[in-house]
Amino acid sequence: MYQYTDFDRAFIQARADQYRDQLNRWQAGQLKEDEFRPLRLQNGWYVQRHAPMLRVAVPYGELSTAQVRVLARIAREYDQPTPELLQDAQAKQDLLGAAPSRLSTGYAHFTTRQNVQYNWIPLDKSADVMDLLASVQMHGIQTSGNCIRNITSDELAGIAVDEIADPRPFGEILRQWSTLHPEFAFLPRKFKIAISGAREDRAAVAWHDVGLYLVHNAAGELGFKVLVGGGMGRTPVIATVIREFLPWQQILNYLEAVVRVYNRWGRRDNIYKARIKILVKAEGQRYINEVEAEYRQILELDGGQHTLTPAELDRVTASFVPPALSCDRGSADAKIAHILRAAAEDDVEFGRWLKQNVAPHKNPDLRAVTLSFKRLGQAPGDATADQLDAVAELADRFSAGEVRVTHDQNLLLPWVACHELPELWRAARKLGLAKPNIRLLTDMIACPGGDFCALANARSIPIAEMITERFQDMDELHDLGEIDLHISGCINSCGHHHSGHIGILGVDKDGKEWYQVSLGGADGSDLSGPAAAGKIVGPSFAATEVADVVEAILDTYRAEREAGETFVQALRRVGAEPFKAAANGARQATARTEA
Repeated sequence: MYQYTDFDRAFIQARADQYRDQLNRWQAGQLKEDEFRPLRLQNGWYVQRHAPMLRVAVPYGELSTAQVRVLARIAREYDQPTPELLQDAQAKQDLLGAAPSRLSTGYAHFTTRQNVQYNWIPLDKSADVMDLLASVQMHGIQTSGNCIRNITSDELAGIAVDEIADPRPFGEILRQWSTLHPEFAFLPRKFKIAISGAREDRAAVAWHDVGLYLVHNAAGELGFKVLVGGGMGRTPVIATVIREFLPWQQILNYLEAVVRVYNRWGRRDNIYKARIKILVKAEGQRYINEVEAEYRQILELDGGQHTLTPAELDRVTASFVPPALSCDRGSADAKIAHILRAAAEDDVEFGRWLKQNVAPHKNPDLRAVTLSFKRLGQAPGDATADQLDAVAELADRFSAGEVRVTHDQNLLLPWVACHELPELWRAARKLGLAKPNIRLLTDMIACPGGDFCALANARSIPIAEMITERFQDMDELHDLGEIDLHISGCINSCGHHHSGHIGILGVDKDGKEWYQVSLGGADGSDLSGPAAAGKIVGPSFAATEVADVVEAILDTYRAEREAGETFVQALRRVGAEPFKAAANGARQATARTEA
């Protein structure tokens, strides 16, 4: 993991001290609400439907166990509303009707962009929380506002067997370049960057404002394939490739040009048309030409002041060397054979866990293990304080003190010795974190939705709960195979419904909650195929109909699939019409039952 310098630590603490001063002045009436609002937003403090919401940055998804324990402490001690506030919030939710929600407290929520959010911390405690975060080199800087947000990456960065180069050093360099960049503090709209160094895209790179793939050119030189203008929301757009190969030394100079042209020409008159995807879509080659012209000027007239040197890359890369681990059980082949025998003799669930939750590793003596937080009674992405403390214990014991946040809202242990897999499985199973459902239907993505977010049109959590409850049979889940189910509570797409094999979007219809269902989306991974937006199957459905619709769609898949075919493969071969008919048939059946 990156080791913060004395400057880094002093900077983060100074920012926390500055925020405390701003909070004190606001509480004393020296700052008006409209003056304090941008200051708190710059540090990740929103005010949502019921209470403040804090978003904490986790650059490229890496956490130390010290950081995880502080996140647990914040959940336990600060994510606690007054009984009166919670009672009032619950009463408001109950009025929404058919799908009651349980408003949980005392937890952290992991997002698709590898951030951590809290939904109940009072503003008068916010400066104390900032100090706690600073004590372990964490913060909420630029997790809000029209600026460059948290840099995200592949959860297997640095350990993936299909990796071309480790993206984490470049992610850290981008973090340092973008943090408080004076020119890009007030962009037309928020700006998100994702970077991948592997052949398989596990970071949904093409769905970002800027997507970066590490590649080699014909001469074997390392560089970047640069994509610009991706995004979800009201207008889902797959990013455009504007450079097939850019030498790695020039990545900051080139990004300076990309963002500078957007800052110059991006729309500021309409919030819905302010993202860079709209500019790229509207201007096409003209935008690319302007970026190239700006880039040439940066190199020729400005001297390419952000050109990276091998020494600087080496300095940052030195923080990402693998931990020293002892793996003393013969060859990797012998270890795996031992594990598989244990699986056959011990428990079928262990064999399933090995298949779904355990990933190959660049080091053949190691594995990466995903801990599943998707279970009945717990919203996707949520982790309680006790669970976070338990994860920290597991990571210290089995993963060299390191944890990763995944794009799919789980946590991953990246440094697990092969011979310790059976012991880790037993420990994780006792904690309820070893469900072998990774990449299966119930390993769904969902935003907090209308339970917490003031922007949402409908709730996501009750829909996720109803689908999870319907599909509890592990034999059925494994028979269905790998399926991406994504749920968003509004068109802003924080649940990435556009990229789901099955996507569910909450919409407002005459003041009531309804849900659109789409099919065939993809995030760009090998499982999904090239990034694509799903197609809506028909009119919106009532909350009580959604689980029936999903079941009907999956029944159609079972009836239509060929041997070895995944859901998305069958959908693309057969076409959407049989699935659409099944979804609409489920609505009619539900209506007859209720009548």
